[in-house]
Amino acid sequence: MAQHDHTHVASSQKALMLEMKSLQEQPVEGFKITLVNEADMYNWEVAIFGPPNTHYEGGYFKVRIKWPVSYCFSAPPAFRFLTKMWHPNIYENGDVCISILHPPVDDPQSGELPSERWNPTQNVRTILLSVISLLNEPNTFSPANVDASVMYRKWRDSKGKDREYVEIIRKQVLATKAEAERDGVKVPTTLAEYCVRTPVPAPDEGSDVFYDYYDDDDVEDGDSDCCYDEDDSGNEES
Repeated sequence: MAQHDHTHVASSQKALMLEMKSLQEQPVEGFKITLVNEADMYNWEVAIFGPPNTHYEGGYFKVRIKWPVSYCFSAPPAFRFLTKMWHPNIYENGDVCISILHPPVDDPQSGELPSERWNPTQNVRTILLSVISLLNEPNTFSPANVDASVMYRKWRDSKGKDREYVEIIRKQVLATKAEAERDGVKVPTTLAEYCVRTPVPAPDEGSDVFYDYYDDDDVEDGDSDCCYDEDDSGNEES
């Protein structure tokens, strides 16, 4: 049994080290990832930057991810917002309710398919991208915060005329600016700042592999598809 646990620890630590290295070399747009303690590979702190052209634009939201020793075999990580969030799928304590973070068990009462839940093919990138998508497109069928869900539906159904939901979010976004300043973090507010361009190494001489180099002007001109277009922001104000 002890040998089995040791194998899981070694495997999960190696997997997390490789993921951290990958994220440092090829960052995900809109996130800053660090270890809470350099000696502990299982506790990560993530800063989520609110995507431009959404209600969360300019926001600085801090998250704690705690990975289980069994990662990436059977158990998902714990994902909790440290920043106060008003959202249909975020509990009052900051825990996120999303299928990808639910254990892979057959639970007919939940309305979720087993295939929608955690599985070993998931990783840090898929989790972060799923959460940022959830922020902009809440699931109101099984809300963690019923009051926020009701308020969101009123905003959506009124086509933006009922602004109570939006105003709460904007107040929370403004409240995060002070923490960003304390942490010395510059929050991206434009598409050009938000999009991350990974440096591409020059191909070796004689190589058959060719790379397209990104031009910064491409991002500024709006030609990039790496970020959120205004039509897809979930921002339906009229």
